[in-house]
Amino acid sequence: MTRIIRPPRKTLSTFGSTVINYHVVSQPVYEGIFEDEHKDTVIRHGLVRADRPQIVTPGYLSRSEGFGQEASEYLDYLTNRYGSDVPGLLYKYKNEPQSTDTVTGEPIQVAAKIRDEIERDDKPLHAVLLGVDELWDVSVMKFIYEFTNESAKSNFSELNERNLLDDEGGVPRDARLRIEDLLRRAHRREVDPSDVHEELMRWGLFEEYQEQFFRLFRRDR
Repeated sequence: MTRIIRPPRKTLSTFGSTVINYHVVSQPVYEGIFEDEHKDTVIRHGLVRADRPQIVTPGYLSRSEGFGQEASEYLDYLTNRYGSDVPGLLYKYKNEPQSTDTVTGEPIQVAAKIRDEIERDDKPLHAVLLGVDELWDVSVMKFIYEFTNESAKSNFSELNERNLLDDEGGVPRDARLRIEDLLRRAHRREVDPSDVHEELMRWGLFEEYQEQFFRLFRRDR
């Protein structure tokens, strides 16, 4: 029952994080219980923070923790069909609800008003959704899923243009650049060496980079 009244005018950033502002408009759950000549509408405002899309492979994900049995079976399917090194994009999000308002009016009219205000103020990363009150967070999830699908084509295209999807020893070039960046940041004490170790193990590259990794512990000598 979710309707996207106003989608963002920009896609998810390929090379940086993205903050999407959402406004979920719904009929309150108590509507119809009390007799009232005025119609109420609930508006929930919030943010979804999206990290930079990360290039991954089925092999990388299979060495990650936190996946259940069904997810593991799906990774096996991807590996058997496409190989363990085929690149894909991993999107990570954090939902941050901000505030809730109750106003007078029909939900569709309220949603249209918010849409018009956003258009007038030229806010490209704002979205207006028409949802269900008790399932408003599901409406946000549905929106993010569809928004991700729409963004993925341009994200892949931009990564491909920079040759970041190219295979370098069974690992996407972008992954090697990320590892090298982590090593530099760990050397400057901006990240913990354990983060570097975890990334190397997930890519199966610890032996290849072990000398650079152990050098992190000799930097003060």
